[in-house]
Amino acid sequence: MEKEKNKFEIIHDVVSKENNMLNISMLCEIAGVSRSGYYRWVNASKYREEQELKDRADFEIILKAYNYRGYNKGAKGIYMNLIHQEKPIVMNLKKIRRLMKKYNLICPIRKANPYRRMAKALKTSNVADNLVNREFTAYGPRMILLTDITYIPYNGVHCYLSTILDAFTKQILAYVLSESLEVDFVLETVNQLIEKHKVNLTAETIIHSDQGCHYTSCSFIQLLKDKKLRQSMSRKGNCWDNAPQESFFGHMKDEIDLSNCNVFEEVKKVIDDWINYYNNERYQWNLAKLSPNEYYEYITTGVYPLKNK
Repeated sequence: MEKEKNKFEIIHDVVSKENNMLNISMLCEIAGVSRSGYYRWVNASKYREEQELKDRADFEIILKAYNYRGYNKGAKGIYMNLIHQEKPIVMNLKKIRRLMKKYNLICPIRKANPYRRMAKALKTSNVADNLVNREFTAYGPRMILLTDITYIPYNGVHCYLSTILDAFTKQILAYVLSESLEVDFVLETVNQLIEKHKVNLTAETIIHSDQGCHYTSCSFIQLLKDKKLRQSMSRKGNCWDNAPQESFFGHMKDEIDLSNCNVFEEVKKVIDDWINYYNNERYQWNLAKLSPNEYYEYITTGVYPLKNK
């Protein structure tokens, strides 16, 4: 169908020229299309103009959602942003994808991380069993908490982000950005978790990590024991055992822009803003089209915030 439209356009361009010596029948025969089809296409020009205006207006709505808070989104992210607006807009996913393709709006594809973990696992006897076994969402909120460290490159140097993510709700419950890889900032992340969410944690809550040196350190192990939290570790070199946490870092690095950051404080401001956006307004298709914080409220209260929208 698209090829026929292109042929009709070419025929129309040719017959519209003053020096054209070919008639429509001949051109249709050369192009392998019917003359009646060409005339139907010509007669539908007004409809096409109206459709183009409508597509353009809808695309402006899509573009506004795509650029919301400066973070690019895919079709599902745009859909969820639209239904969360004060006056919800419901736009078919196929339509969003069609208009993104039509107007060359591309969501960057995540690139594979070329680096291994910043902190390699040390050969030590302080390795905990893998209690999670990839059953990230089997036990409800505040039961499986994933933690990890990632590097943040800026202005030719690195800083490091430690986070704790609820595997069920995908909320970031605690995070600390550090200029060094000292163990202290990982301990600070756990202490921040306790300070903010102790009331919702139980003796069955698991902190799951890789076998990096921070997590096999005596100080980290002792802190979890003191806080009465269970410890679990991925198998050595198996990133799938901590997949939701890895996915979080991947999305974050795809969406933040540190090109204008020259000092640590500027990077921290960007990270603070993005994590606030992630927890409160970065809607996820698998979280009932809600943000992580909205989803937690939904499953704990039973009240769906988009009801009747």
